[in-house]
Amino acid sequence: MSSHSKDLSSPRLALSLPSKAPPFNPDWRLRLKGLALPVLIILVLEIIVRIGWLPSYQMPAPSEIALTLGDLAEGALWKHISASLLRVLLGFAIGASLALIFAAWVGLSREAEAYLEPTFAGLRSIPSLAWVPLLLLWLGIDETSKVVLIAIGAFFPVYLNGVAAIRNIDRKLVEVGHMYGFNRRRLVRRILLPAALPGLFPGLRSGMSLAWMFLVAAELIAATKGLGYLLSDGRETSRPDIVLAAIIVLAVLGKLSDGILAGLEKRFLAWRDTFTGTEE
Repeated sequence: MSSHSKDLSSPRLALSLPSKAPPFNPDWRLRLKGLALPVLIILVLEIIVRIGWLPSYQMPAPSEIALTLGDLAEGALWKHISASLLRVLLGFAIGASLALIFAAWVGLSREAEAYLEPTFAGLRSIPSLAWVPLLLLWLGIDETSKVVLIAIGAFFPVYLNGVAAIRNIDRKLVEVGHMYGFNRRRLVRRILLPAALPGLFPGLRSGMSLAWMFLVAAELIAATKGLGYLLSDGRETSRPDIVLAAIIVLAVLGKLSDGILAGLEKRFLAWRDTFTGTEE
């Protein structure tokens, strides 16, 4: 080997050589690819409606829907969004919290599973609309019935994923907690919850999605404000542009809420990995 090649292979010279430029962030490429299909659908619909292949009274052009959204934004749209968002957040918080409590109980106790699982299996098979008349009879048409219905929708996905996540935890971790004298509450907080995080967040995201679905079921029947009410108002007034505008707003809010949970999932998993590495 020549002296020139030896110099290049020396550690000092290797450190002084310029590093390669970091590659383009692949997240932006994925996001741009994700926008391709919606943009294509909008363009095709605009062309089809403008040339008369679809009647505008059934399917308005995307440009007309955008104008409707602008008009609604100058009026009552924000009132409807705030009402629906508050209901979803409150119902999801109640349903997910109860689901995590019951999931921890059933996941740790076969006896609790024997008592609760048959009842929960029957309740989660009930369609969302079947709950509406019963809740209206019991709780009336005010906010309580809507929040309870949303909580029911959010409960079962979080519960099912929570039980599965806890059951998949390594039993040795639980034994270590018992060796250190952890009570049930401390065992859940210090061992079970960090170990179950990868399985809990898919349930939380599914629960949030169902919370939006159950919201629409509640607001379509008994509401004076909210995006579900806006859908019903557009149907009664034969305004498909209002119906589609409300659907678009629901889709955007659902995507934003799912994105927030996905971001929290990454942060919590990074924290868990850091915490585990520190403990080791």
